[in-house]
Amino acid sequence: MKIKSMLWTTVTLTFAAGMAFAEGKLNIYNWTDYTSPEMIEKFEKETGIEVTLDTYDSNETLLAKMQAGATGYDIIVPSHNFIPIYIAEGLVQEVDVAAMPNFQNVKERWRNPEWDPEQKYSVPFHWGSASVAYRPDLYGKKLESYGEFFEPAEEVRGRISVFKTPEEIVNHAHLYLGQKFCNEDPAEMQKVQDLLLAQKPYVMAYSSEGMNDRLINGDAIISNHWNGYAYKGRLLAEEAGKELVYAYPKEGVIGWADGLMIPKSAENVENAKIFMNFIMDPENMGIQSNFAGYGGPIEGQEAFMDESLRNAPEINIPDDATVVFSFACNADAQSLIDRVWTNVLR
Repeated sequence: MKIKSMLWTTVTLTFAAGMAFAEGKLNIYNWTDYTSPEMIEKFEKETGIEVTLDTYDSNETLLAKMQAGATGYDIIVPSHNFIPIYIAEGLVQEVDVAAMPNFQNVKERWRNPEWDPEQKYSVPFHWGSASVAYRPDLYGKKLESYGEFFEPAEEVRGRISVFKTPEEIVNHAHLYLGQKFCNEDPAEMQKVQDLLLAQKPYVMAYSSEGMNDRLINGDAIISNHWNGYAYKGRLLAEEAGKELVYAYPKEGVIGWADGLMIPKSAENVENAKIFMNFIMDPENMGIQSNFAGYGGPIEGQEAFMDESLRNAPEINIPDDATVVFSFACNADAQSLIDRVWTNVLR
C-alpha cells in the first residue's frame, strides 16, 4: 500500500481499576450507523454512565452545528481533515490524551498525527478510505478507473449514486484529473465542475446514505462508497446471491481517519474522558470495529474482531493501491469547492 500524505505538517485523570462505577450521563454525537450498540451497552454496564446517541451524515453538518453554538454534546467524531478547524476555532477542549492509561494501546502509526501533533485534543477512532463500489455481476467487468464513474458507459447511465456532500467527490475528481487537492486555480476547478456537470444526467441520487440498498436492489450499478460500509454491503449482497465489490481505482482512494473530541460546551467532561480511555482498550475497539466495519488504531483489537472483517479486502488495502489523505482547505479553496457544488446541485 502506498500512502501519500497531503496534510499539514495537563489534565490529571483518575481511572479506577476495573472501571469502577461513575455517575451521570454521556451525550455522543456521531455518524449514522457508526456506533456499536454492544460497545455502548458494555460501557454503560461497566461504568454506570448512561449514554445518549445522536447522529449526523457529514462533516459539514457537524461543523455547522458546532459553529452555530450547539450544546448538549460531550463527544463528537470529526474526520482528520476537520480536526484542525475545531482546534483553530476553539470549538473543542484540550485533553491530554497521551496521559490516559489506555493510550499505550494506540498503534504507533496513529500517535501524534499531523492533524493533532501533540495528541492534546483527539483520540484516534476508525480509519479507512473512500472510493466507489459496484455490482460486477451487473457491470460485467472490473472497475479500474474513476473514468468509469465520471464518464460512464451507456449501460451504467442513470444508475450512478454520488455522495451528498463535496468533500470526497471533488477529491475523487482531482485524482482523476491529475490535480492537487484544495485547488485555488479557478481554471482547474472549472474542469472539476465541467466533469461533475457532465456526469449529472447519469446520476440517480446524490446521497451519503442508503448506498448498499441501491446497489443490492440493482437501482445503482456504481456508487460512491466508504470501505467499511462496502464491507457490510458485500456481506448483505452475498446473502442475497449477488456481488458487491469495493474498487481501488488506479488513480488512488481517499484516506481518512476519525477522532473523538470533547466540545467546549460539554457538560459531562469527566465522563467523556472515561469514554475516550474506554475506547482505546483492544476488546472495546474490536467490538466497535465489528459493528462499523472499519479498521481501528488499537494494538491487539484484531483478536476481538470477526474473522470476516480481519480478512476483508475492503479493510486490507492492496499493496499496489495508492491512498491519498485529504486535508482541510483554506478559505479561498473552500469557496471554489462550495461554488462548484452549488452549481452541480442547482
